[in-house]
Amino acid sequence: MGNLADIIENFILSRLADEEKQVAVLKRNEMADELNCAPSQISYVLSTRFTVERGYIVESRRGSGGFVRIVRIPVRRIIYEDAARQVGEDARADEVEQTIERLRLYGMLSDREAGIMQHFFQTAGEQLNAAERARILRSLLRRLTDFEP
Repeated sequence: MGNLADIIENFILSRLADEEKQVAVLKRNEMADELNCAPSQISYVLSTRFTVERGYIVESRRGSGGFVRIVRIPVRRIIYEDAARQVGEDARADEVEQTIERLRLYGMLSDREAGIMQHFFQTAGEQLNAAERARILRSLLRRLTDFEP
């Protein structure tokens, strides 16, 4: 069995997995009773493991009738769609390369994904005009949104 923070995190993640809209509304005291821990331990897990950087928004209200609302935000999807929108119709080969590399450096593309995309544009890119290059890159970026973890 893991440590208490892991148990609390897994409990919350399982509740999020049950929700179609990626929103869970939980009662802190009820969770504490069910997990046999203090409400402050739940607060600690919420503040350290359910952050915006990790793709969550947490809204908390204390007191009687208080609740914790956890929303999973599709950060990766937003970034891919934004990157696709930024690809101009006249995308040069070096701009495509920079976009792929930037996404790789920020952890949005694995080394493997970036390598495959770069290889494609290096080999087939010579035969593509700027509009075709832009269309293909946008299409690849939008396709990545289908694989949101």
